[in-house]
Amino acid sequence: MDFFEFFLSFEQHLPLLIQEYGLWIYGILFLIIFAETAFIFMFFLPGDSLLLTIGALCATTPEMHVGYMILLLFISGSLGYVVNYYTGKLLGDRILNMNSRLIKRDYLLKTQDYFTQHGGKTILLARFIPFARSFAPFAAGSSEMNYLSFMFYNIVGAFIWIVLLVGIGYICGTTVLSFL
Repeated sequence: MDFFEFFLSFEQHLPLLIQEYGLWIYGILFLIIFAETAFIFMFFLPGDSLLLTIGALCATTPEMHVGYMILLLFISGSLGYVVNYYTGKLLGDRILNMNSRLIKRDYLLKTQDYFTQHGGKTILLARFIPFARSFAPFAAGSSEMNYLSFMFYNIVGAFIWIVLLVGIGYICGTTVLSFL
């Protein structure tokens, strides 16, 4: 199994990793959620399905505590967006001024206009759309979205995303346990 295959199906390997690494699983999961939200090129990581699986495992595995996991992943997802925002802020001008056949200046200008009008909603809703989750904070930074506004929607979005998906997974895991 190669590196990308492993990460594409990471949630399937999670029970084995919990057995092997014990409490280190908290750090591993922190890094995965952080990487998916902090770096545009890590969009392939399994964010939503991983959060559902984590919730189910919190219900069925004594090593994983749902409250600690929600707090840890909330911090991870929020910090990831901050890093991605500043990456966009730092590299946005270079990309905007770059002459490329792949990146059209008109599209980048339209993105800036879009974030001026709808940036908050985009940051909030992008949490639930895999590719957008990795791209939205970068676009917000490159289009110089107001940082306080960005942080508000970042924190609210991370909270809703983590609590909702881990919570659904936890309820499903608890339901399965009640049938056994």
